[in-house]
Parts: sequence; C-alpha cells; structure tokens
Amino acid sequence: MQKSPSKTKFRKFRNSKFTGRHKDKGDKRGLLGKLASSIQNQTSSIKSRLFIVWGVLMASGLGLAINLYNLQIVKGPKLTEQARNQQMVNVRPFMPRRPVVDRNSNLLAIDRPVYTLYAHPKLFDKSNEDMAERLAPILAKDSAELVKTFESKRSGIILAPALPEEIIDRVISLRLNGLEWTQKYSRYYPPDDLVSDVVGYVNVDRRGQAGVEYSQEKLLERPVQTVRLSRSGNGVLMPDHAPEGFLHFDDLQLQLTIDSRLQRIARTALKQQMQKFDAKRGAVIVMDALDGSLLALVSQPTYNPNEYGKADISLFKNWTVADLYEPGSTFKPLNVAIALENGVIKPDDMFNDSGSIRVANYTIKNAMNNANGRISIAQILQYSSNIGMVQIIQRLKPSIYYNWLERLGLGQKVDTDLPFEVGGRLKSQEEFIASPIEPATTSFGQGFSMTPLQLVQMHGALANGGKLVTPHVVRGLIDSKGQMHDSPNHTTPRQIFSAATAQKVLEMMETVVTQGSGKAAQIPGYRIAGKTGTAQKASANGGYIKGARMTSFVAILPVESPRYVVFALVDEPKGESAYGSTVAAPIVKSVIEALIPLEEIPPSKVIEQQKVP
Repeated sequence: MQKSPSKTKFRKFRNSKFTGRHKDKGDKRGLLGKLASSIQNQTSSIKSRLFIVWGVLMASGLGLAINLYNLQIVKGPKLTEQARNQQMVNVRPFMPRRPVVDRNSNLLAIDRPVYTLYAHPKLFDKSNEDMAERLAPILAKDSAELVKTFESKRSGIILAPALPEEIIDRVISLRLNGLEWTQKYSRYYPPDDLVSDVVGYVNVDRRGQAGVEYSQEKLLERPVQTVRLSRSGNGVLMPDHAPEGFLHFDDLQLQLTIDSRLQRIARTALKQQMQKFDAKRGAVIVMDALDGSLLALVSQPTYNPNEYGKADISLFKNWTVADLYEPGSTFKPLNVAIALENGVIKPDDMFNDSGSIRVANYTIKNAMNNANGRISIAQILQYSSNIGMVQIIQRLKPSIYYNWLERLGLGQKVDTDLPFEVGGRLKSQEEFIASPIEPATTSFGQGFSMTPLQLVQMHGALANGGKLVTPHVVRGLIDSKGQMHDSPNHTTPRQIFSAATAQKVLEMMETVVTQGSGKAAQIPGYRIAGKTGTAQKASANGGYIKGARMTSFVAILPVESPRYVVFALVDEPKGESAYGSTVAAPIVKSVIEALIPLEEIPPSKVIEQQKVP
C-alpha cells in the first residue's frame, strides 16, 4: 500500500527535528570538550610556567647562596681587609725633636712653630700702598719693595717663609684681608752661632747634618707610634677611634757638658787675638780630665745654624776633630813622660844644648837658632829646646818609642761623640825605625799629625794621673726635673803613665809658666802648668808652607790637684811677634780666669795683696 505524502513529510519532519536536536547536543558536547580541553591545556601551561618560574627562582636562590658563600666564607677575610683599608688610614703624628741644653740647662736647640705668610692681592680691600705701609715695619721690609711684590702676582705671593709666633701675632692683629698663613715646625737655635761647632744643625727634612744633631740623631728623635684611624664617608679622620695616649711624648732633653758661659768667654778671647794677628782660624778646647767632659769647644770662624744656607759648607765640620795638624812643642811634655816612664832619663838629668845637632844627613836647630848651653829637663821645656828633646829621645830604642806613640793613640781616631772625626797620621813602623830622622823630628812634635782634640786628650793623661779618657760633649737625656734617663757608655780609661810620672811632668811644665815662654798665662794665687807651641805648618803636598805657623798653648790646672786642660790654637797668625807665647797663651789665661769662678777652683796659695802707698 502506498504511503500518503503527508505522513511521509511528517516523519521526515520529525526525524529531521530529532536529528537536529541530537546534533545540537553533540555540538554542545563538543564545545564543552573543547572548553575542558582548553582549560586543561591552560592549566598544564600554567603549571609549566610555574615550574619554570620556580626553577628559575630556585636556580637564582642557589646562585645567590653560592655567591654569598663565596663572598662571606671563601673571600670574606680578604674583602673585610679591603674594606678596612678603605675606611682606615695609617697616621704617623708629628713629634717635635728633643731640645738640646747645656750643662746648666740653658736652651741650645728647640723645635718651635713658625708660619709661612702668603699674600693674595686680588683679595685686598685696601690699596697695595696701604697694605705695604702696614706690613713693612712688622716684616722688616721696605714698603716700596712690598708694593712691587704685590704688583707682581694676583695671588699666592710668599711674603715670609718662616715667621716666629710673635711676629705672626702682630700680623694677625692688623686684621687685613688678603693674607694667609700656614703653620709648620722649625729647629731654632737661641744662642745663634755660640755653640754651632758642637750642636750643628738640621736640614729642611729635619735630619741632622752636623754636630750632635747628626751624631746623636737617635737620642734626639722621639719614638713615634704609627696608628690607624677611621675615616668617615667624606674622608675626614675620626679621632674618637684613636688609641689612648698616642699623641703623648716625653719631656726628655739632650744635655751637653758644654758651659755656655765659658763658651762665650772663650770665643770672645779667641776672636780678639785672631783679629789682632789677622789669623786664618782658631780653636779653644776646655776639658775636665777626670772624665773627659768638654766644658768648651770653640772653633772660629763659624756659622749661624739658624741661617746655615748662607754659610760656607767647610764650616759644618768642626776642624778640631776633622782636621789634622802637627802639634809642635806642645807634644814635648808627652815625650818627656815617655822617657821618664821608660827610665832612660831622671828628673834631674842635664843636657847640653849647643844650638844644633846632626842626625843622619840632617841638621836640626832650635826655632830661634839659639844655643841654651847646659840645661835641665825642665829648662828644655821652658826654652822649648829642640836639641834637648832630640837628645832625650835618642836614649830610647826607636822600636820602643814607636810602640809608646801607638799606645798614646797616634795614627788612630779619638773615640768621641762628635762627628766627622779623623785619625792621626804616623809613619809606618818600618819607616820610623829605619830612618833616624823620624824619631828626632817626632821628639819636638813634627813629622806626624793629629787633631787638636787628640792633643787635649793626651794632655788629659798628664792631668788625671796618667789615664787616657774619652773626650765627649754629651752628658745624656734628662727630664724636666733634672733626672738622668740615658747616659752614654764611654770606653774605660786606659792607664798610660804612672801617677808619679804625670805629676813630675806637670811640675816641670809649671816652670814654663813661672819662668819660661808661658809667662803670659800666669794668674796670681794659682799654680798652672803649661807649654807653648810654634810649629811650621805642613803642606797638603808635603813639606811646609813658607812663613806659615801654627801657634798654640796648652795649660793644666791646678798643679797640686790637676783636673782641667785648657788649649788654644791659632792658625797662620801674621807678624814677626806671632808665637804661641804671644798669640795663644793670652787666650788661655782669659779662659782660665773665667773657669776659676765657674768651677769654684780654690787658689793654690794665698794671694798677696798689694800695699797701697
């Protein structure tokens, strides 16, 4: 049977409707699936991203941990040290050099503040002329010259490199604009040139260049502790981190044995005689023979250590220790002591002085070409007889004589605390023994050389009972209360002559002052032993300088209780009357006259008062 068209359409419609509903559901399910899948994919992506982020964070953290470990543990000490070095600075604070004082604590050298004064004309609120007029009297300068100085530059003009505090105070009191000053420390020598031969000077680097400033550098420099101070962020030092007491310094002073009063008198006496005889140079030495301390050591010409830059550099070495000379007749008493000690002469022996004596191929004469006839040993010293001295030394074997000269220290340096000391010159033993003329010329003080200080040392052995002491100028470090903290150790004195021999020679030397060539050194009431010397001046090229003399006089007092050696030496005095007796002996007398009250030396005998008519 054939279906009707309407039913067929209905079925198709129903089927199509059903099929459409089913299709819609499938679509919805597909969409939901897609959405779920998308959400699932997003979740997976987020997890992946989170994993990556956490991985990165973990890796970064691990890296930071490793780096932190490396910085704090491995490199920590090194980095800490670098940081400290950046934050800390080594500071060596300035410490003033210790002062130098004489035996009576008079100031000889000290560090003091000085000021460099600058001018900046562009900042002046007054005219150049007005500024110059106000400053000139204070700076001891010409006002017109100051005006020219102000016009030369607009800024940074040095008006004075080292003004003392009292001068800069006067400048400050003027209240002038355009001036600037900076402080520094400078070594100052209050006595100027009085003791420059002994004290010396320091250079711009504060290093000693002469005298005890050079030889006693370690004692004069205060110990300085280098400290580490913190710096703030802007580089400013923070003193609150400084260790306690790091700026503390001691009050010790270097005390010398020199007496400034005696030094001044000796210098005055020496300069007067040098001017009188137009001499080249001169020296005076006063020594306490008991311990070798030098009470005065004068050299002329000299220099001012406050202005050492203006001085001749040859003056920086004290020639009493740095130059050699032939002592001449002042060595004769020492030769007499050697002969007495060896028993080849007796104090009452007599000799014949005929005026000349032949030794090998040489003829030796007295200085005045005179003959003294039959004379005693004391008279040999009184008349300064060369002939008598040659006869005395000829009684000694040359080898024994040479050994005694070496025992005295000839050819060696004197052990002293003064710098630049040189050793004397003595012929070799072979040459001395082989040539008879060598002992002969040595007998009257020629043919060898020594320093003036060494001659004083040797005469000290006659003054202290036969001992060779160490001449010195340093007593030691003392505090403000006068207590000694550090004193130098000197060589133990060597016994050269017996006390009896030394005293006998002194008594012979006393006759030189009372009856012989040393009468100019007589002082009423005091027993003084002495010996004059007028020697030819040796040339650096050998031989002697024609007409040039070295005049000297050495004295020891008091004879009954000998202690002090006073020596004067004048180089190349002019005039026919220039001898040790006329040039040097008056200097020694002036020094002894000052020494007596200073050292409270009692008179040897009652001084006879002259009766008033």
